[in-house]
Amino acid sequence: MVERFLRQTSFTSVEDYNKNLEFIIPENFNFAYDVMDAWAEEKPDGLALLWTNDEGAEIRTTFAQLKKETDQAASYLQTLGIGKGDPVMLILKRRYEWWVVMLALHKLGAVVIPATHMLTKHDIVYRNTRASVKAIICVDDAYVTGQIKLALPESPTVEVLVKVSENSQDNGGAEITTDVQWHNWHDEWLQAPPFVRPAEKNSNDDTMLMYFTSGTSGEPKMVAHDFLYAMGHLTTGVFWHNLHEGSLHLTVADTGWGKAVWGKFYGQWFAGATVFVFDHEKFNADTLLRQIEKYHVTSFCAPPTIYRFMIREDLSRYDLSSLEYCTTAGEALNPAVFDKFFEKTGIRMMEGFGQTETTMTLGTMPWMNPKPGSMGMPNAQYNIDLLRADGTSCEDGEKGEIVVRAGKNKPIGLFKEYYRDEELTREAWHDGIYHTGDMAWRDEDGYYWFEGRIDDVIKSSGYRIGPFEVESALMTHPAVVECAITGVPDDIRGMVVKATVVLGREWKDRAGDELIKELQQHVKRVTAPYKYPRIIEFVDELPKTISGKIRRVEIRKKDAR
Repeated sequence: MVERFLRQTSFTSVEDYNKNLEFIIPENFNFAYDVMDAWAEEKPDGLALLWTNDEGAEIRTTFAQLKKETDQAASYLQTLGIGKGDPVMLILKRRYEWWVVMLALHKLGAVVIPATHMLTKHDIVYRNTRASVKAIICVDDAYVTGQIKLALPESPTVEVLVKVSENSQDNGGAEITTDVQWHNWHDEWLQAPPFVRPAEKNSNDDTMLMYFTSGTSGEPKMVAHDFLYAMGHLTTGVFWHNLHEGSLHLTVADTGWGKAVWGKFYGQWFAGATVFVFDHEKFNADTLLRQIEKYHVTSFCAPPTIYRFMIREDLSRYDLSSLEYCTTAGEALNPAVFDKFFEKTGIRMMEGFGQTETTMTLGTMPWMNPKPGSMGMPNAQYNIDLLRADGTSCEDGEKGEIVVRAGKNKPIGLFKEYYRDEELTREAWHDGIYHTGDMAWRDEDGYYWFEGRIDDVIKSSGYRIGPFEVESALMTHPAVVECAITGVPDDIRGMVVKATVVLGREWKDRAGDELIKELQQHVKRVTAPYKYPRIIEFVDELPKTISGKIRRVEIRKKDAR
C-alpha cells in the first residue's frame, strides 16, 4: 500500500529520510476509497479493527467487513440527506460506530467534526452556529442528548439528529420541541439501499475534517483540514509508530481529540496494521496494562501522563512481552519518565510533536537514537525552523518559536485555515510561515527540546524560565507523580515560579512545609537555582484537557482569582 503513495518506502538514516521522502499525490485522493477499500481487495480477511470495552464485549472486523459496513453507513447517511460538503458533528466517545461513520462520511465527501462528549449546551451552540452543522451523530447518553436538546433552539442549521443507542427499541428524544427529530442508528442503518458512490468526487483541497481546538484565550478555533491531511499521517503510522502488517496498535485517545486520527485511524491503516480500541469510561493503569497483556498489543502510544501512572505500577506483574514499540506525544516527556519506563520494560519511548493544525512535525524515528526528553528531529515533510522574536533564525542552543516554512506550496498535513476566521489565520500564518506558538531549542546534533508555549514562559527578575525544565527537575523526586509550573505575579520580581504538585500515595501524609523545602532544594540541585519554585501547592489532580494535556491556563486563572 505504501508504495502507491511514496517514491521510496523504507529509510535507514536521517540523511536518507530527509533526502528521499517524496509523496505520490493522486487526484481526488480519498482515504476511505484509496486506502481502506483497496485493503479490502488486497487482504479482505486481514484484521482491520479489534474493539473491546471495559464490560468485556469484543468486535473483530476485517477490511472486507469494514468496507461492507462503511458502504452501508454511507448509503444510510445519504437517505438522511447528507452529502458532499455537509458539516457533520460526531459525539461518539470510543464506540465502535465512530470508525464506521468516519469512513462513511469520507466516502460522501462530507466534513467531519469530531467532538468530545463533555460539551455543554454553550459549546454545542457555538460549534453548530460557527460551522453551520447540518447533522449530529451522537452516543445515546443522557447528558449528551440532553445538552444537544438544549442547544437545538439556538442551532438553526441542524437538520438531522442520529443517536447510536444501546437499545435499538429506544427512540428517545420525542420531547424535543423543535422540528428536528431523532433517528436511531441501529433501527435504520441496515435498511438502507445498496450504496452508490457519489458521481461528484472530492478534490484534494476540499475540507474533509474540522477540529475545534482551545487556545489560551477566547473561544475555540476551527481548524480545517483538506483530504490530503489523511495522507500526511502516513509518516505517523508507518515510520514514527514503526507499524507493519501484523502490528496491533493501541493509542490512548478520545475520539473527540485530534490524537485519535493520529493514532487510531489514518497512519495505522496506511501500514495495514490492526487498530486496537479499548472503550472505557475511566482510565486505570492496571486495567490498561491487563488489556495490553490479554490481547498481545505490539505497539503502544499515549501521552506522558499515562506513562507516569503506568510506571507507578509493579510492571513485573504483567506479561508485556508482546510490546515491540512505544511512542508518546501530546505534551513534553520528562526524562525521568523515559528512564523509569526503560528500566522496567527495556523499551525506549520515541517522542513526537505536532498540533491539531499539523500532523507530526518533529519526531524520533526508528533510525534515530532517542534522547530522553527530546522531541526528536524535523519530519522531512515539513521545513522546520526556530525563530527569534525579530523573525531571524536561532542558532543551536538558542530558544525560539517553532515554525513551519510553508512557502507557496502547503506541506501535506498542514491545515488549510482557521475556518471563517481570516484574521486569526493571518496572525498564525503569514509571509509563507506558519507560527506554532511553541518554544524550543535545538542541540548541536539537530534534536529539538521543548520549552513551552510562548505564553507559558515565565519572566522572573530578568530571567526567562520555561515551565518544562522545572517540571522535569521536579519529576526526578520520588514524591512527585505529576506537576505543573506556572508564573504568579510578584511586585519585586515581576513573576515567581509556582509548582502545582500531585504526590504519590505514600507521600501524601508528608504534604507540608518540610516537603516543600525538600522539593525546592531538589530543584536547585537538579537545575539552575534561580528556576526553583518559590510557591508549591499540593493538589489531588491537575486540570487537563480530554487529551491529557495539563491546562496551565486554568491554574493561572485560579491563582488570579
